Amino acid sequence: MIEIVRNTAETELRLGLRLGPDPVTNVSTGVRFLDHMLETLARYGGFELSVTATGDLRHHLIEDVAIALGQAVRQLSATPRARYGDRTVPMDDALVHVSLDLGARAYYQGPLPSSYYEHWMQSFAMNAAATLHVRVLRGRDRHHVVEAAFKALGLALRDALEPASGVFSTKGAVHLEERIDVDTAGAVRPERA
Repeated sequence: MIEIVRNTAETELRLGLRLGPDPVTNVSTGVRFLDHMLETLARYGGFELSVTATGDLRHHLIEDVAIALGQAVRQLSATPRARYGDRTVPMDDALVHVSLDLGARAYYQGPLPSSYYEHWMQSFAMNAAATLHVRVLRGRDRHHVVEAAFKALGLALRDALEPASGVFSTKGAVHLEERIDVDTAGAVRPERA
């Protein structure tokens, strides 16, 4: 199990992530919708996820959980993986497409119709060093759109994290020498040497 502990002046959290055949979730952040989205992500992603988090503001809590989960996914993607995932999920009026590359190129393109969860996706992508595109093809209900995005991301992660026998890159295996820089919000920003 990969464990991330993140304690700042704004939040305290502990996150555990493990791939496995019997995904179990144990999520407690005090933000019911965030808990629901994390449980949904784990279920559709097929991984075990535990999160215990407290914080001063909803924004800080949502952001820091995304940062920690992104860091855990980045550690998982350090071994040969399928790397790519692409899924479209309908949910009532919503239709959301997610395309993902775990190839160590941090980029995010949205938007989602919720500033909290738009920022969650961006923080996750940057800390996972993933390219993440989220396209809302349809949807009027913000809850349905955001939930469809988390389901699609979970399914895309399931595909991208499948073990692979080789490296899916014309460059071969890329080895980066990194220094870790922490920005003012506490997010890890890798610097390539």
